[in-house]
Amino acid sequence: MSGALRVLNPGLQTTVQDLGRIGYQALGVPVSGALDGFALRLGNALVGNPAEKPALEILYSGPVLEVVADTVRIAVAGVGATLAIEGERERLIPAWQSASLVRGEVFQTILGADSVCAYLAVEGGIAVPAVLGSASTFLRAGLGGFAGRALRQGDLVPLAIERALEEPEQHMPTPLLTTGNQPIRIILGPQQDYFAEEAVAALLDAEFHISISADRMGMRLDGPRLRHRDGWDIVSDAIATGAIQVPGSGQPILLLADHQTTGGYPKIAAVISADLPVIGRRRPGDPVRFAAVTVAEAEQLARDENQRLAALIASFEPVTGGGLDLATLYADNLISGVVSGRE
Repeated sequence: MSGALRVLNPGLQTTVQDLGRIGYQALGVPVSGALDGFALRLGNALVGNPAEKPALEILYSGPVLEVVADTVRIAVAGVGATLAIEGERERLIPAWQSASLVRGEVFQTILGADSVCAYLAVEGGIAVPAVLGSASTFLRAGLGGFAGRALRQGDLVPLAIERALEEPEQHMPTPLLTTGNQPIRIILGPQQDYFAEEAVAALLDAEFHISISADRMGMRLDGPRLRHRDGWDIVSDAIATGAIQVPGSGQPILLLADHQTTGGYPKIAAVISADLPVIGRRRPGDPVRFAAVTVAEAEQLARDENQRLAALIASFEPVTGGGLDLATLYADNLISGVVSGRE
């Protein structure tokens, strides 16, 4: 029997995701997949997996999981995230570092303040059936992943292998940093001509904020109204991930991994592929600014990101020590008997 992870607390929204369900949008099936594909690829590389292996995508708050296997090798990939291991070997494992756990150990993924999502990669991957070529979860249709839904307390998430390979743990010496101030680069169009010139200027000059109406399907952005020229109804056409459509309210909607496959609102611009992971990390209330680039520039930026990913993976080094051993830390006399800051 293969190993598993028992869900003691599922977190706010934890789903199985891979790099997406490619080739079925013509049938009305979204691509889905990871909001931050860059982090997912790094997490898989840290545990020795191919880039496309399914992992757990963790949004807003992390799950508490118990190892039901001889050993598992895991890594959390996410800006500022941490793994907290409970029990006799209580310790903290930072993001971008693998660690091996044994049967019965309990751990939690803790997200940082600068990113809404992280990925828990497991050596061998999550062993759920592929649906239309992908293990990604599309929640609105109950498709793929673990029974087509987010994890719940008591679930046993199956793993592809029962025992981790006896190999050194790996870490990435240069962690990814927050990109909260980075402008999101866009290509204008395909329906830019449906908008007044001042609307395009506002998109590029103003600061927007992600509203509370944000999920894996898309983000509503609060900011100046983007005025249409003559109307906001078009013949429904295809939607790409990252498209920014503008309904009659004039408030833009940035469409993400679980977006609908067609839509009847004009699209003023689309986020370039290199910046989709950046916007995928943002949380409600975060500011968003846009900067326009050309198609040729976007293609070069995509190539640059692939080279950066390869360079980061090539930089991995063996871990020379374990995580922070909290039991030892607490037992040490760090403060010479001082236990209170009050006199």
